[in-house]
Amino acid sequence: MSATLNQRIQQFYDASSGLWEQIWGEHMHHGYYGAAGNDKKERRQAQIDLIEELLKWSDVQQAEKILDVGCGIGGSSLYLAEKFQAHVTGITLSPVQAARATERAQAAGLSQNTHFQVADALNMPFADATFDFVWSLESGEHMPDKVKFMQECYRVLKPGGKLLMVTWCHRPTDGVAGELTADERKHLEEIYQVYCLPYVISLPEYEAIARNLGLQDIRTADWSKAVAPFWNVVIDSAFNPGAILGLLFSGWGTIQAALSLGLMSRGYERGLIRFGLLCGQRGMAMPCP
Repeated sequence: MSATLNQRIQQFYDASSGLWEQIWGEHMHHGYYGAAGNDKKERRQAQIDLIEELLKWSDVQQAEKILDVGCGIGGSSLYLAEKFQAHVTGITLSPVQAARATERAQAAGLSQNTHFQVADALNMPFADATFDFVWSLESGEHMPDKVKFMQECYRVLKPGGKLLMVTWCHRPTDGVAGELTADERKHLEEIYQVYCLPYVISLPEYEAIARNLGLQDIRTADWSKAVAPFWNVVIDSAFNPGAILGLLFSGWGTIQAALSLGLMSRGYERGLIRFGLLCGQRGMAMPCP
């Protein structure tokens, strides 16, 4: 990634992660509210349910070495490590997040099963074919080079290993709706500015990248309806006294993000923002002649 964008992302999460954990807990991702988005449930349970539904959808029943790309403070990493009795490596651009994830692993008795480090997802410090499962939950939107990002995920996958990528997208532009309008582009730019995103692409574009890489058994899905209620839940909880006090001590970037939560909610409502899923498998190595 570019140094400037890396620094912005690092600073954003260094400043905001403590508040997120204090107010909303360890999972820094959407929740799942049923296929139609109508289920009523507590926010943290919805986030756990999202993890379980993603594993079910991608048919991941076991894994031994897992990479969590964009691990936050270790919410998914610790959950997966415990569920599968696997070794999970988490990477993030934020030293604050990596340190907190390590602390949380120790408190959970999972230090032997997890490792957290600061690393760039576009230049991962891992050998080829290291992991049998690469998990990327809401990190792809931060990547300034989507092709390079997916190339790296593919590179570190073992033959037969599986990639599950879940990311913010914009609506497809190859159908009746056509190209993004000026108003839609403006809406996206506002989201990019607040959440330190370079740009997002559509799910069909991600699928095309995956096919060019050679991923096999590719599946995609749009779960926008299932997760859209999450933002209204967060908005409702963001302005209690504890959250407001925390915001005041977290810096302008965090305050701006809190004040702009409605951008995402409105993006889902108008069909502009999409919650895209993609999974695929790396082919088995061909036998030597």
